[in-house]
Amino acid sequence: MERMVGTVVRGLRAPIIREGDDLESIVVDAVLKASKEENFALRDKDVVAVTEAVVARAQGNYATTDQLAEDVRAKLGGETIGVIFPILSRNRFAICLRGIARGAKKIVLMLSYPSDEVGNHLIEVDRLDEKGIDPYKDVLTQAQFEELFGKSRHTFTGMDYVNYYKELIEEEGAEAEIIFANDPRVILDYTKRVLTCDIHTRVRSKRLLKAAGGEIVLGMDDLLTSSVNGGGYNEKYGILGSNKSTEDTIKLFPNNCAEFVNAVQKKLHVATGKTIEVMVYGDGAFKDPVGKIWELADPVVSPGYTSGLEGTPNEVKLKYLADNDFADLSGDELKEAISDYIRKKDDNLGSSMAAQGTTPRRLTDLIGSLCDLTSGSGDKGTPIVYIQGYFDNYTK
Repeated sequence: MERMVGTVVRGLRAPIIREGDDLESIVVDAVLKASKEENFALRDKDVVAVTEAVVARAQGNYATTDQLAEDVRAKLGGETIGVIFPILSRNRFAICLRGIARGAKKIVLMLSYPSDEVGNHLIEVDRLDEKGIDPYKDVLTQAQFEELFGKSRHTFTGMDYVNYYKELIEEEGAEAEIIFANDPRVILDYTKRVLTCDIHTRVRSKRLLKAAGGEIVLGMDDLLTSSVNGGGYNEKYGILGSNKSTEDTIKLFPNNCAEFVNAVQKKLHVATGKTIEVMVYGDGAFKDPVGKIWELADPVVSPGYTSGLEGTPNEVKLKYLADNDFADLSGDELKEAISDYIRKKDDNLGSSMAAQGTTPRRLTDLIGSLCDLTSGSGDKGTPIVYIQGYFDNYTK
């Protein structure tokens, strides 16, 4: 009988993970139990994905705002610091800003506008046009911004991030000054010591700032790259990808993810005889049509994955073949022609017309986005995602 189901995605429940837990065994046990209870067979090229949050929790990769403040003072001098291009997030950035402000006497906070890097809007683009403001050139003080646009409120939460961040800085005993600009070099008119807090554009921002005369130019990936007083760290990403844990603690992005995924794959192979791909995933990449946020607050979608997940999809567009190469066929004849085409397709379709319209993204980014949507960020309790049939095609 012909199989009628293609890709199947299951969110798997797991215990609440604590520091020191044997997460490798927990993941393997969850997969085996789910397979037995739901009566599905494990197959080669299945994918098991684990959210970065529980990997970091098991590793105990936490740091306090005091430890972050100490690192900020040591690396940026503890006086006036320019903090530029942060995202607007209570979970992602506010807790980090506490530690940064605690390590300085004054923070000049420069916000990008009309939105932050991941799509949280301070104002609608149309309002810039109405007021004759050019966001590529115009630099606004907080007073000018609020005179033009009033208090900014987030679409869903209603948060006024501008004043929330200002008050947070002042609560930590630092002076706060807020400006709005999109050229990173503007901050050098206020201070030569800069922390650029953008995620995916940080390399460019650092390059421009250094070339323009910045004395000390760091990114979030340069803070807590080693342990401060026994706290957590991430050698590669620093505090990028961190989340609020408590009012004075942040959970950092996990370390040694390649070692973790390879160990899980090995244990699954011993238990099942199957080669199952394994990855750790964080934020996916998808845009909310109303709130406009892109997610993507982590430095990468997947900080670790097994070798079978390397590369990009090599797929043809069925509707293109049906409308072009085989437009004169229908029914079983059409099905067989397309199936034969797929069986004989090149190993690397590249820019082939038959591949146009397929998603040109890395496998780990696609699968990570699928997993992020499946597990969610709330109380689903499914930090493990099991995927079957992802690498199938029409002929399987």
